[in-house]
Amino acid sequence: MPKASILKSLLAALVIGAGSLAATAGAATAAQAATNDQAPAKSGHVEAGGVNYYYEIRGSGEPLLLLHGGLGSIDMFQPVMPVFTAHRQIIAVDLQGHGRTPLGTRPIDLKAIGDDMGQILAKLGYGQVDVFGYSMGGGVAFQLAVQHPDKVRRLVLVSAGFAQDGFYPEMPPMQAQVGAGMAEMMKATPMYQSYVKVAPDPAEFPRLLDAMGTLMRKPYDWSSDVPKLTMPVMLIFGDSDMYRPEHVVKFYQLLGGGLRDAGWQREHMAKNRLAILPGLTHYDIFLSPQLTAAALPFLDGRSENANWSDQAGK
Repeated sequence: MPKASILKSLLAALVIGAGSLAATAGAATAAQAATNDQAPAKSGHVEAGGVNYYYEIRGSGEPLLLLHGGLGSIDMFQPVMPVFTAHRQIIAVDLQGHGRTPLGTRPIDLKAIGDDMGQILAKLGYGQVDVFGYSMGGGVAFQLAVQHPDKVRRLVLVSAGFAQDGFYPEMPPMQAQVGAGMAEMMKATPMYQSYVKVAPDPAEFPRLLDAMGTLMRKPYDWSSDVPKLTMPVMLIFGDSDMYRPEHVVKFYQLLGGGLRDAGWQREHMAKNRLAILPGLTHYDIFLSPQLTAAALPFLDGRSENANWSDQAGK
């Protein structure tokens, strides 16, 4: 297989979303520039689990922890950040080895990073927050909510499954190939280019790929942890996501949704929500206005749906 085809396959296998591809990045340029011109209200580093995490706080309102995808950083949310900060205080964190957070010597483990997020929130003075996690960040958000349910008021998981078998069958073998040997091929990609702009040590990129490959080769099944998500949860996927539709539906059912008709007065409606957004993939959903339009009403605890009884009584 030609190197270009190998690279394309491997990039598709990564649970990422780092600035996505050139077309998406180009479309987002104006929004990115606007966000870059606005410095965060507060930023810095905080230690948790032996990792020196970088964080930013932007906007005002109820707090929302924002967690990015693998091989990305806080910056990947630049196009939609103004929508979030319009009425929310955003706590955004660069995950271990990503963005401005050094990799260190500890393996990348989503359960450990989820626990770290709980420590970070406490150190920054937050009691309970809403949490929004995309892809790898969704896995971290899941683990934060399982281990520290008292810290999570509402949870949004975007393009994040609960078990490895949720991927299409061609994905795990490609994920298994991720490692330092890809580093040279990736120098022309937005993942590498965005990394070297802010990483404390850009030479660590091959080691990051090794760490991510080790993470993705490790089988996981968190189905027994799903019932521990006692807070309201919203699942959001693209209709062309890397996760099988059957897995998406099973996830929703494990959360108590999709098991019966809601009733004409919504009397049997589950508290949790599922959104499958049209025309979106795992690699561009995080840039879409559809994503914030779906997530924010849920995070705000409001519904804009009309009631048929009210309509008939007019």
